[in-house]
Amino acid sequence: MKHKYTTIPAILLAACMIAAACPARADTGDIEKILKKMDELYRSESSYAEVVMEIVTPRWQRTLEMSIWTGGEDKTFIRIHAPRKEEGMGTLRIENEMWNYLPKTNKVMKIPPSMMMGSWMGSDFTNDDIVNEITYLNDYTYDWTDVDSPEDGVVYIKLTPKEGVPVVWGYLVMAVRESDLLPVWERYYDEKGRPMRTMTFLDVRQFGSRTLPSVMEVIPANKEGHRTTVRYTAAEFDAPMEDDIFTLRNLRSPR
Repeated sequence: MKHKYTTIPAILLAACMIAAACPARADTGDIEKILKKMDELYRSESSYAEVVMEIVTPRWQRTLEMSIWTGGEDKTFIRIHAPRKEEGMGTLRIENEMWNYLPKTNKVMKIPPSMMMGSWMGSDFTNDDIVNEITYLNDYTYDWTDVDSPEDGVVYIKLTPKEGVPVVWGYLVMAVRESDLLPVWERYYDEKGRPMRTMTFLDVRQFGSRTLPSVMEVIPANKEGHRTTVRYTAAEFDAPMEDDIFTLRNLRSPR
């Protein structure tokens, strides 16, 4: 499946690495360098990705093939290509507004705030994950932290959302390899410190000039047997694209 334009997803929102090394348990400036690079690695002025999402539950499983375009931090466009049942379905995000397109009924549905924590396409990602414009560096407080069973060569950062930031997590803990500052995992907790989900990063690959984990696996803590795996099969960054990608008209026109 070949596409003319290039980008990579914002849903999914979320995590990555930096290119410089920094010592473990260094000062706050080193944490800020890590978080800045992690905010930027999956983001660019424009990006395109071809993605396979596998959704597994105790009762069923399915695999979605999709293309994802992004424009800066505030625009995301997703088009599903397979399976045939979902072919042509799309999602458009502009800043904090979101719409879904259902080709079978030829209808565009705006997602209300009350549905933002609902599942996106039955996966373990929420609608809020898709529209989220939150950054680690600007919207969280942070410090080094310890974990049970620490791994050699890995540093850990605890991030707590600042007051007024619209996130549902009480805090999260991020594990980053010292050798190349690639993410290992992120664990999300509620306000009472109970685990909510774990996102694990796997299969490091080169996409153009960027090196990043090509696989993200999300396992919710409170849903036994549930798992969502996202695999990037292709990705390009900072390539020109047509102006009308991030429009409702384009959303209504599957291609």
